[in-house]
Amino acid sequence: MSTIYERLGVRPVINGVGTVTRLGGSLMPPPVLDAMLEASRHYVSLPGLLAAAGWRIAELTHNEAAYITSGAAAALVLSTAACITGDDPEKMALLPYPQKIPGGRYKVVMHRCQRIGYDFAVRQVGIELIEIGPSRAEVRAGATERCTRPETLEATIDDRTAAVLYIAGANNAPGALPVEEVVHIAHARGVPVVVDAAAQIPPVENLWRFTGQGGPAPWAQALAQIGAPEAASPPPERIEPAGADLCLFSGGKGLCGPQSAGLILGRADLIAAIARQANPNALIGRPMKVGKEEICGMVAAVEWYLSLDFVALAARYERQVQHVIDAVAELPGVTATRSWPNEAGQPMPRALIALGPDAGLTRDELQRRLLEDDPPIELANAGADGVYVNPQDLRDGDEVLVADALRRILE
Repeated sequence: MSTIYERLGVRPVINGVGTVTRLGGSLMPPPVLDAMLEASRHYVSLPGLLAAAGWRIAELTHNEAAYITSGAAAALVLSTAACITGDDPEKMALLPYPQKIPGGRYKVVMHRCQRIGYDFAVRQVGIELIEIGPSRAEVRAGATERCTRPETLEATIDDRTAAVLYIAGANNAPGALPVEEVVHIAHARGVPVVVDAAAQIPPVENLWRFTGQGGPAPWAQALAQIGAPEAASPPPERIEPAGADLCLFSGGKGLCGPQSAGLILGRADLIAAIARQANPNALIGRPMKVGKEEICGMVAAVEWYLSLDFVALAARYERQVQHVIDAVAELPGVTATRSWPNEAGQPMPRALIALGPDAGLTRDELQRRLLEDDPPIELANAGADGVYVNPQDLRDGDEVLVADALRRILE
């Protein structure tokens, strides 16, 4: 029997790029698929299911509360809205025009160097975005690792500031204040901090690092156990929380839940304000519908992910990266090295394949031939003359197919 993709004339690919939306995020494991199928067979009160699912995920992640959304961008919209309105239905009814709220808060502050393509989701609430510090380009041009001064943030926050938005990840840290310092400054002025950690799983401890009560450090310990060069020595036994008010994640990336789902963790009062103006209520979150199947799938995904053997997972990533490096390292004009961290700043490796003048083909030619292979292979560009192989979405054995295709094409 043909597959749905065959009937549609679409070729599945091997994903060596990572948990990107354009390739479908991640593959859902059987427990997630089973939960979604079971959920599809019954009617249920959606608000009641969202509340019960949030309670369960909050318990698992050492947080006060949790809420499941229709993706991380929707989580940004709803988190921003909650910081503006609190639990006031009259304020909720005025969104997306927060400036119309008498005496209301409508400004959101963020580091200029942390501007990302997804902050449109914050701006669509109608807020005024206030930038502080240098741009990403200025940081790359030679500014110091810590260019934004605390007093700049202190002076920027006023009585119209609704929230400070912080983008997590090692790739977003240069030029920005540490999140703990941002929380300290914002809280001293009664302003909440929202952390966007959409692609920051692993490490699993990020589920309780930014909000909640803190917890163990299984990923840090796993890196130390497998001897990763970047591992802390000794690895921490416990992660203390940064004290942020809300933190959001994509459901379909590292957690391997439904691609169309997201997750917000944090303060119970803000989560209640989110729930009040989200689907199925006819307020700003009404278009951002998350179904009963995705809700149950997210619960199953969090339960499944927390049960993983993280030592085995970290070792698998290293093994897959090394297999690719070994396959092409001796080819003329090719340099193959281990790169750290990955494109999202996560603490995990990638293989970097750089093509010199003697490689015999360009990066674009290599990418074109990989896509024409059987099965097609998608890799990320690395500068003008190389590609990255990210193991996060490689199934067992995919690294062999990727390595064989690279070697065959480059030979």
